[in-house]
Amino acid sequence: MIQTRAALLAALMSTGIAFAGGEGWNSDFEAAKKEAAASKKSLLIDFTGSDWCGVCIQMNDEIFKQDIFKDGVKEKFVLVELDFPQDKSKLSDAIHKQNEQLAEKFAIEGYPTIFLADEEGKPFAVTGYQPGGPAAYVKHLDELLAKRKVRDEGFAAAEKAEGVSKAKALVGVLDAMELNEVLLTNFYPGISDQIKKADPSDETGYGKKLAARERLANIEKEVTELAQKQDLDAALGAVDKQIKEGGFEPEDSQKVTLLKAMILAEQGKFDDSIKVVVEAKKLAPESELAPQLDQIKQQLEAMKAHGGAGE
Repeated sequence: MIQTRAALLAALMSTGIAFAGGEGWNSDFEAAKKEAAASKKSLLIDFTGSDWCGVCIQMNDEIFKQDIFKDGVKEKFVLVELDFPQDKSKLSDAIHKQNEQLAEKFAIEGYPTIFLADEEGKPFAVTGYQPGGPAAYVKHLDELLAKRKVRDEGFAAAEKAEGVSKAKALVGVLDAMELNEVLLTNFYPGISDQIKKADPSDETGYGKKLAARERLANIEKEVTELAQKQDLDAALGAVDKQIKEGGFEPEDSQKVTLLKAMILAEQGKFDDSIKVVVEAKKLAPESELAPQLDQIKQQLEAMKAHGGAGE
């Protein structure tokens, strides 16, 4: 019996095969993990908004649909598309529920977000859109794929080691993967405790680094709560207090200073905000955040020119 168009579409939805990124993308996470295990490949997981996210659509057209990309990844990755479209009819109820659960577990904050993960679904690298086209992106993915070997070798070394040597091996794994604390908690629980236990005197500096992250998170939480209450003067005072106390590493100091710039912008003090952004970049000119500060400065200058009205 020849299937009708509606029946065919329903059948495709039930299989979990998605085509926003082109043929070969799977939307069934469990099926993709089984395929990765059978083929000894890693997972490339794309959290996307296929019908509303401009950068996602751009990435799809410029990179994912291109033969250079398809040929470059087919022997290395099982492709997984986890879509969050505005048109909910594009997904079955089961896939929609799956995607919502995975977005929470992977702590998604924006789209597109790309994870490389093993056959169990444990991420070992995270990235997003990169300019340069499909060949450059395949090269970028190859560099990230190397983190899986570093992770596995680091864990193996830690299993055989004790004390500070064990801690150093585990810290090396965490540094290589560059995952945030939520992801580490969700996918690699207990590693922080293992490091602290193996290195009670903090020779690795991991304890100090962890404390700095917690301090920064607390500052961001306090400022966010005050800003939500529209108490911007109190938010600014809280940031100034932290800056005066100091004790931050340059990159963390840069993030705190940027918070001050954002509060000033919210108050409409664009000249002061721009000045603080410039100061923030000087604190750590080679940081990952530094290039974004140039863009933020341009946006603030544009907002100032338009009388404070954002785009």
